[in-house]
Amino acid sequence: MASTNNPRCLIIGAGMAGILSAIKLQEAGNTNFSVYEKASTLGGTWRENTYPGIACDVPSHLYSYSFAMNPDWTHVFSPGPEIFQYFKNVASNYNVEKFIRYNSEVETLELKGSKWILRTKDGHTDEGDFVIAATGVLHHPNYPDIPGQDQFKGHIFHSARWDHSVELEEKKVGVIGTGSSAVQIVSDIVKQVKDLYLFQRTPQWILKVENPEIPEEQRKEYRENPDLLKEVRERYSRAFSDYFANAVVDSKSEQLEMLQRMCVENLEQNVKDKELRERLRPDYRAGCKRLVVSPNFYEAISESNAHLVTEKIVSIEPNGIMVADGTLYELDVIVLATGFRVNQFVRPIKVKGLNGLDLDDYWGEVPLAYLAISVPNFPNLFLLNGPNGPVGNFSLIEVAELQYDYIQQLISYLEDSPYKLIMAKQEALDAFEQQRIEAVKNTVWVTGCRSWYLDQRGVPAVWPWSFDRFREVMAKPDLSSYELVTA
Repeated sequence: MASTNNPRCLIIGAGMAGILSAIKLQEAGNTNFSVYEKASTLGGTWRENTYPGIACDVPSHLYSYSFAMNPDWTHVFSPGPEIFQYFKNVASNYNVEKFIRYNSEVETLELKGSKWILRTKDGHTDEGDFVIAATGVLHHPNYPDIPGQDQFKGHIFHSARWDHSVELEEKKVGVIGTGSSAVQIVSDIVKQVKDLYLFQRTPQWILKVENPEIPEEQRKEYRENPDLLKEVRERYSRAFSDYFANAVVDSKSEQLEMLQRMCVENLEQNVKDKELRERLRPDYRAGCKRLVVSPNFYEAISESNAHLVTEKIVSIEPNGIMVADGTLYELDVIVLATGFRVNQFVRPIKVKGLNGLDLDDYWGEVPLAYLAISVPNFPNLFLLNGPNGPVGNFSLIEVAELQYDYIQQLISYLEDSPYKLIMAKQEALDAFEQQRIEAVKNTVWVTGCRSWYLDQRGVPAVWPWSFDRFREVMAKPDLSSYELVTA
């Protein structure tokens, strides 16, 4: 038998996936676990990102736990503070907080026999039978390699480290980047600043999606009829699968053509200035990069005090940003909306598996995991939203719920067996990766753009099949793909 019928689980991270894991373990009757959180509060992405205009680009009723639906979302796409509060409420309602060790950044994980030994930066140690790495994707800020950042006399900060002490009113503000964060920031602050400069390296396709308020009478109906709320979530889920998830994995699909037409129409109809319109027009297909949704970005960047800069940035000077044609844009504030280092996963934690194998050495520049969950040579270590899973314009909550149920089946199987350790076979990972690389050739992500989906090889680090297939694969583990070890 595995160590006990109530095995000790170590959960890393108290964001969306960590909270989910803590709830599901309790649901399974296991309270023998701890959640290690590096910060002083829970919330993950929604704790870290507090910039003006932040909202989820997945509808709120889909970006919710299936077992903790919220009838009181105020908007179709709810603002960040509301989502953060939702996670705090769920954690409170499901008694998660008592299991969380805050200000406990995990430094090392080492497999000793059949046990994982965890050590935090402050010297605390713990021992567990299983580790669930719920470390997230969007929390290691990516700082651009631009000379002179430390010379700037004004205020400069990453969008995920927003300095709320800085007053933007009547200031000259530069925003570097054109992804979702930059689009939300620009749309929110353009009318309060004196001048806004958006430094664009690559234009983005913007899908115009309105964000209406959900009226109180509708919220009342949701409160009184939970089944109706469940229907709404399922409708959103099916729509995402049919009209987006299945579109991006088939570059010849009608749905993708429809998305392209909608993006072009948004650009053509809402940017009146022809010269500006052409500078905002991407030369790649919609969906190749993560699709950005916004109800009003084109209107915002068309404001008289908004300026699109497409010349390459050369340096940050004491008074502003210098570009390749020699122009110095004088600024008071610089916002680095330059995204995240999305290939970190459980790193920078030093992880040592079987025979002392270092995870950094095993992964190198290209993190891989069988079905995005299990890594050969690292038994009883499971990743939520790990490498090559469904990321992008999907509900990562729905993804994590499916993955957790799969992991729980592996844990339960081990408890009822003579084995102590379980991990994906190397040949299973190799076969999965070969199939994935072949399938990715049919997707929109390889049609001619640079994006954060691409790994060091230029291969999209994503799930390249339908979401329905993901659901099917997650429904029940194929145990022939796993190696079982007695000690």
